Amino acid sequence: MKKTFGQNPAGRRPLLAGIGALAAASLSLARPALAQPAWPARPIRLVVPWTAGGGVDTINRRMGQKLSLALGQAVVIDNRGGATGTIGANEAAHQAPDGYTLFAMDNSYATLPYLFSKLPFDYANSFTPISISAFAPMFLGVARKSPYRDLAALIAAAKREPEKITYGTGGNGSAPHFATMAFEKAAGIKLFHVPFRGANEAVVGVLSGNVDMVMISIGSAAGSLASGDIRPLAICGEKRIAAFPDLPTFAEAGLPGYDVSSWYGIAAIKGTPEPIIARIHTEMQAALAAPDMKDFLASLGAVPGGMPPAAFADLLRRETERWRSIAESGGIERQ
Repeated sequence: MKKTFGQNPAGRRPLLAGIGALAAASLSLARPALAQPAWPARPIRLVVPWTAGGGVDTINRRMGQKLSLALGQAVVIDNRGGATGTIGANEAAHQAPDGYTLFAMDNSYATLPYLFSKLPFDYANSFTPISISAFAPMFLGVARKSPYRDLAALIAAAKREPEKITYGTGGNGSAPHFATMAFEKAAGIKLFHVPFRGANEAVVGVLSGNVDMVMISIGSAAGSLASGDIRPLAICGEKRIAAFPDLPTFAEAGLPGYDVSSWYGIAAIKGTPEPIIARIHTEMQAALAAPDMKDFLASLGAVPGGMPPAAFADLLRRETERWRSIAESGGIERQ
């Protein structure tokens, strides 16, 4: 009787060996996928390089709440203020690119190359911009009892006595610092700079009489504006904003051409997987389209952002170049 293959033990051995090899290969290929749970599987940290209470903190807290709901994991705000935002940036830059650490990037980041001869992280290659949450025009504000009733009066006083009028900012080289230097250049005046550890402290400096004025976003001084303790003299932008319809633009107040806006975005650590970046961008877009988010931003004099990663990266490059001449004319020396 002719033997069949199935009846031959010797013939079965190669087949069984082949099946075993295929099974082992399949298991080895499956292990990495099984070892990596779907993102996010745990809370996400959003490093804010400024103290609590300022515009960067306020807007990122609200965006963090929106992302928490959308992603199903808590987005925890980690305030790491100091050294013009470099403490927070350095903390974030050295984390794993796994999507569990994000960085709250604002326009102050674009000034860092002109402040430090050497940064503790790679300025150009540490982060991947994801999206802009909001744009907010800056305004010039003084205390309620300030003798400067309008922008023209303040500029006239500064021309009579250079460096007598003081201004506070959230730190040396911060966006408000550069914005005020741009204001000095546009108005042909010289003011005296007093740096604080954050935007909130700069506002307190005006309220306490330690400094005469601030150049700041509405979000960083919302409470003091609402109470009337901070009196705005002029705001950047092409037109007045709905939140303060009686507040003139700088152009209307006699200084055309001066326009500086704050921007607030979120970046990932360089090397973060593209699907994670795309997911965060998508959820930020959805958050910015929500009516309650639009109302919240409008109350701060801000408008929704929503830039895609490539456009955000281009904005950062342009802003970095923009501040070069201001740093030079302002006599900024790298530390």
